[in-house]
Amino acid sequence: MPSQAKFVPIMRIYADTHQHKGMRKQLIDVLKGKGITDEDVLEAINSIPRHFFLDSAFDRIAYEDRAFPIGEGQTISQPYTVAFQTQLLQVKRFEKVLEIGTGSMYQTTVLAELGAKVFTIERQKKLYDQHKNYYFKSKYLNVKFFYGDGFKGLPTYGPFDKVLITAAAPFIPPLLIEQLRPGGMMVLPVDEGNEQRMLRITKLQDGTTTEERFHNFNFVPMLTGKS
Repeated sequence: MPSQAKFVPIMRIYADTHQHKGMRKQLIDVLKGKGITDEDVLEAINSIPRHFFLDSAFDRIAYEDRAFPIGEGQTISQPYTVAFQTQLLQVKRFEKVLEIGTGSMYQTTVLAELGAKVFTIERQKKLYDQHKNYYFKSKYLNVKFFYGDGFKGLPTYGPFDKVLITAAAPFIPPLLIEQLRPGGMMVLPVDEGNEQRMLRITKLQDGTTTEERFHNFNFVPMLTGKS
């Protein structure tokens, strides 16, 4: 078995078989067993072929609850992590969601399946260039891709109802708080050494914020600038 997953190649032949769908149902049972209760999130994950976001050699393990490397030092997140962050974000249809760290586009697709208007930023040029081959671009017209520095966000397109950061932030980015509307939420892992604490930040009407702390996770670091 190959030791490292690869990003989806341009000439990939896509097929979502009964076997794939059966493996997704098993994954949903695993996520439920780990405490994911949001039925909309579970249904979104159940409807999205995760194996489309990996090399075809990984079809048989694409639905294991673990992360895989996708190149450029990045990963496609563990399904539980995707489900947990998305559940915390409480995404509602037609909300504007800013995603920091497009990566494989899997988390992006989950947000789009939930009906959000997704604005997603990737700082790695090689990964960003893959977005032109996004398999679901004709289905999810509610996704806009950007190449840029996630710490700066997208002030031109704000304010946002929700912000999701999919990398380990060294601190809560102040510019992203500014781009969050009053009443909005940000979900992010904040660096605490070898592990990161998952936080949910809620911006109040007066511009102040409240903070909720959840489980520890492992993410790749959130970096400044563009690569």
